[in-house]
Amino acid sequence: MELTIKGSSDTVSVADGTFDRPFSEGLVHQVVTAYLAGGRAGTKATKSRSDVSGGGRKPWRQKGTGQARAGTIRSPLWRGGGTTFALRPRNFSQKVNRKMYRGAMQAIFSELVRQERFDVVQDFALDTPKTKDLLAKLADFPGQRVVIITEDVGPNLYLASRNVRGITVIDSSAVDPVTLVDADRVIATVDSVNKIQEWLK
Repeated sequence: MELTIKGSSDTVSVADGTFDRPFSEGLVHQVVTAYLAGGRAGTKATKSRSDVSGGGRKPWRQKGTGQARAGTIRSPLWRGGGTTFALRPRNFSQKVNRKMYRGAMQAIFSELVRQERFDVVQDFALDTPKTKDLLAKLADFPGQRVVIITEDVGPNLYLASRNVRGITVIDSSAVDPVTLVDADRVIATVDSVNKIQEWLK
């Protein structure tokens, strides 16, 4: 399979298994869900009655005071007591094996190519760290959410893009399914395409 390089008559040869794979919605959904779940902190926690300090003795005797019986001031019924069904830290990560992850990434790239939302460019370097230069370069790539994949994110490109809403610049080794699925258009350099192929083969 050949992909045309934008602004040139040259093409880059890519593997059919990486950029012409049938789309599997179930597989992509599972991988995207697992990726998002892995990003959850899971650090929420509240104190149960066993975690709250104090309350080692009965606040008053069992009978004869006219008050309801009580065994500890750390009961969930008391102000300052423990929490009923207290929250505990947990791990939300889901297991996704390597073959499934690569298959989902191949399906996403293939669907981007079929929908003509994937462009290959020879290079995407900027001479100056100016946002207007970046926007001028992106004039030929319509889309509100644009992802630029490059082999080396130079300082000029990083500085020019960091203040623009909807533009994401990532290294080819840091590509993830959520970023790709959310993008209106993906722009990749020839070097990054070759690296992605080598990674997903």
